[in-house]
Amino acid sequence: MPGIWETNMNFSQRSRSLFKTIAVVLALALPTALAISSADARVGGGMSSGSRGSRTYSAPPSTTTAPGSTSQFNRTYTQPGAGMNSAAAAPARGGLFGRAGGFMGGLAAGFLGAGLLGMLFGGGLFGGLGGLSSIIGLIIQIVLVVVVVRLAMSWWQRRHTPQAAYANADAGAGPGPQPNNRSGLGSGLGGGFGFGANNNAPLEIKPDDYEAFERLLGDVQSAWSNEDVAKLHTLATPEMVSYFEQDLGQNRARNVVNKVSDVKLLQGDLAESWREGETDYATVALRFALTDKTLDRNTGAVVAGSEQPGEATEVWTFARRPGSGWELSAIQQTN
Repeated sequence: MPGIWETNMNFSQRSRSLFKTIAVVLALALPTALAISSADARVGGGMSSGSRGSRTYSAPPSTTTAPGSTSQFNRTYTQPGAGMNSAAAAPARGGLFGRAGGFMGGLAAGFLGAGLLGMLFGGGLFGGLGGLSSIIGLIIQIVLVVVVVRLAMSWWQRRHTPQAAYANADAGAGPGPQPNNRSGLGSGLGGGFGFGANNNAPLEIKPDDYEAFERLLGDVQSAWSNEDVAKLHTLATPEMVSYFEQDLGQNRARNVVNKVSDVKLLQGDLAESWREGETDYATVALRFALTDKTLDRNTGAVVAGSEQPGEATEVWTFARRPGSGWELSAIQQTN
């Protein structure tokens, strides 16, 4: 039976091709995954997390320390357009016929779609609804139309809401990016922050503030390494601590612990600073040295990272409320 033999041969060839493709993909992806996991084990998990107030969806200006762009937030509680007076941020109308769809909106769209399909196939606007099969067909049509409409609306909102958020955030940001002129204390390795950077920022950042930022850089890394959640609550916003707890939980599930030591600020620049209501914000670019390694909890053996020191460049945002000190509000990765 050559027909069956030919079919089996074609199936076997397709199977082998599929398996080869999967093997190649896994071979390429595994080293990349291992490299990412070892390099991004430090606090924040190598992701962009947190909130920058109304500027969460507005990229911070580049600086000498971080001349490139920053990654958009992978994890944030801030919704696009939140706190901004834009049409895209206006709440959706509720009720039966709300803009978000609602029950009656979806049902009306379903009936309309069913009627149009009925007209296309010669059954009239509502023809043929008497039979059981026609009712089942109507229900299927309603479901399909509602799904398509919701997908289209979601796509439209994702496409246009971030632009509105960017536009409104920039409109209320005050002066644009200021020149990052570095002076004595801010130049060279080990120089720390450029205190002369962004002198005309809406919110004045003083030397004491830069010292607080540098201190928080080390304290947050230390509390993370010790898995001291109580300490992290005194150093970071509740949102950031919630992400730290998630990452620590994942480490415990894998029976590993991440240790970051020998943290030293090499260079820092102020990207922007501003005030929203009673809350002060400062976004700074940080280049720092550290030793980042992940250990097996039982044996203490190094399973990722290295005993050798390395460097990292990130953009951290700090927030300060009346009567309290600066807290870590966001970490963004640089591109």
